[in-house]
Amino acid sequence: MNALKKLFGGNTRQFGMIFALVALIIFFQIATEGRTLTPGNVINLFNGNSYILILAIGMVLVIIAGHIDLSVGSVAAFVGVTVALAIRDWGIPWYAGILLGLALGALIGAWQGFWTAYVGIPAFIVTLAGMLLFRGFNQFVGKSNTIPVPSDFQYIGSGYLPEVGPNTGFNNLTLLLGLLAVAFVVFSELRNRRTAKALGAEVPEGWVVATKLILVCGAILYATYLFATGRPGTSFPIPGLILAVMVLVYGFIASKTVIGRHIYAVGGNRHAAELSGVQSKKVNFMVMMNMAILAGLAGMIFVGRSTASGPFDGVGWELDAIAAVFIGGAAVTGGVGTVIGSIVGGLVMAVLNNGLQLLGVGADLTQIIKGLVLLIAVAFDVYNKSQGKRSIIGMLTQGFNRPSGGTPLQPDEVTSTKETISREA
Repeated sequence: MNALKKLFGGNTRQFGMIFALVALIIFFQIATEGRTLTPGNVINLFNGNSYILILAIGMVLVIIAGHIDLSVGSVAAFVGVTVALAIRDWGIPWYAGILLGLALGALIGAWQGFWTAYVGIPAFIVTLAGMLLFRGFNQFVGKSNTIPVPSDFQYIGSGYLPEVGPNTGFNNLTLLLGLLAVAFVVFSELRNRRTAKALGAEVPEGWVVATKLILVCGAILYATYLFATGRPGTSFPIPGLILAVMVLVYGFIASKTVIGRHIYAVGGNRHAAELSGVQSKKVNFMVMMNMAILAGLAGMIFVGRSTASGPFDGVGWELDAIAAVFIGGAAVTGGVGTVIGSIVGGLVMAVLNNGLQLLGVGADLTQIIKGLVLLIAVAFDVYNKSQGKRSIIGMLTQGFNRPSGGTPLQPDEVTSTKETISREA
């Protein structure tokens, strides 16, 4: 147990969802007689859930700021049908369609952000209205018809990394991507260790770092093998590549930039944050706009994967994204959560869905199980907080969330600090 505490930062319960994800994979791998961890199934799992994971990235920032967005499914559907119509009827190229979709998402986000940030209407009400409004727009604009998109546009939702270089029996670009990921993980860990030593902070023992790197890099290399050995014509999916870029970009923004810290501060205690000089209205406006942009991107990826836009696109997506964020350790009251944690939460739901489908479990029982998983995960997180502990995933990305120049306050610590400032003021 002491070894585990050293390896996982002193509290193994912080990694509850990681253990749950691994346990689910092992369980379904055994129960399905090895069908879970096959190249084809893993590729399909990422292709079929990438748009939900992208929504979860935006949703975690909204929830950290203390809000919730119920409109993302309707916004995604409206952007998808608009882009499909523009490509079909206006003859614009596929890349112009993508830019149009992102711009439309920004416009919708500005609309909802204005009512939330500057008028002061709660985001729950604004986005509930947006859910109805943009669902209606989707059906009005598309006339409840299915609108196909060209093959070039389909690439963003169902494409794969191409075959290049010599015939190695693997997809070479996928192998290269996996090796770059391993190099990034090793470099980041060693850099963080070196920085901590320079600051005189306590650093973990060498065997702890080595074991952690072996586990993480082993998982990356095994996933790389699965993606690189799929049926001919497949490899690491383009939606997965887009998701990876989003995780890196938003993980950096949330943990290493001023605006990221402002989002945590506003969600932890808005009044204390304002006393500290944070412009809460701008923060709220920005997170709502960003959410709509990512919803538009998710909608276009889904349309590309399904080859057409339909009247029922986006139904229930907001619930899946919200569930992923809360399972990943975000706090209902705001101020706590991580991008990586939300991805872990989304993968837990994705693996659960996929495994139950492979076992032939009906849709009714699947919904019951998913509901229980969400309730138990949030209850466990609430219990941890009542005992004075950080959220489940809080320490998973301790190294990744450490900005250069020192050790930051954790999100819960930011909340506590802001409350202290408020009381003193």
